[in-house]
Amino acid sequence: MLIVEHASDETVQGRLTLSEGWQRQWITSWRVGGGSVAWPVSDMGSAPVGSSSPVRGFTWRARQGHRPGLHFMVSTGRHHGFESLEEQRLLLALDFVRVVDVLVQPFELDFEHEGVRARHTPDFLAVMPGGGGWLFDVRPEQLIGPLDALKFAAARQVAEAVGWRYSVVAGWRPHVHSVLDFLSSQRRPLQDPLRLQGELLAAVREAGELPFGEMAGATRLPVVARAHATHLLWHRRLATDLARPLNDGSPVWLGASPRGRP
Repeated sequence: MLIVEHASDETVQGRLTLSEGWQRQWITSWRVGGGSVAWPVSDMGSAPVGSSSPVRGFTWRARQGHRPGLHFMVSTGRHHGFESLEEQRLLLALDFVRVVDVLVQPFELDFEHEGVRARHTPDFLAVMPGGGGWLFDVRPEQLIGPLDALKFAAARQVAEAVGWRYSVVAGWRPHVHSVLDFLSSQRRPLQDPLRLQGELLAAVREAGELPFGEMAGATRLPVVARAHATHLLWHRRLATDLARPLNDGSPVWLGASPRGRP
């Protein structure tokens, strides 16, 4: 697991109104075909995830406190909006695990707690390899207030009811972002007329594990091979420890099939 999750609090969970029939009383609103469509949580299994649009738009203005933008994902072939650099980092990690699709701000949740109605819009819904859903909120741990924690608890309750995973991304393990950012420089298709990728894979296969620099040095053109090694690491044909700085001494081994765990 590369992310640092905000831990759920049973005390906060206990403030939610979860009496009999709550799944029919909590409502999710989706944007479909330019209009808004409502589904109770009990019927969310029929929500058109693949044809939905973000429930609200992104705005840009001078001197705003956050940095929204668009991030291109190779795994989906599309640009996806983000409202902060922390959200962009999650999109990069989801691209690395080859998500099937990502829906930004997928729905607005109208829920009840202690007799009061409240609303929350999760940040992302990812369709993971294998077809499972993973709902995300993104907020640094130090910025999570009591109301945020309550909304996150409600989103977790909904995700569990539908059979999705749910995570609040409150941070990242050390070095993960810098390594993924470097690997993403070679995420797009890369021509290999000199067949250096085969030499890299053969060297690692024979040794079982090699330092990055020694692996590149085992090819005919070590300087060019470094770019191809980075490409193979991004596409999971080679693997390394993402929680450590990537340098010539970093151990590299043959990659396993993507498991979809950011």
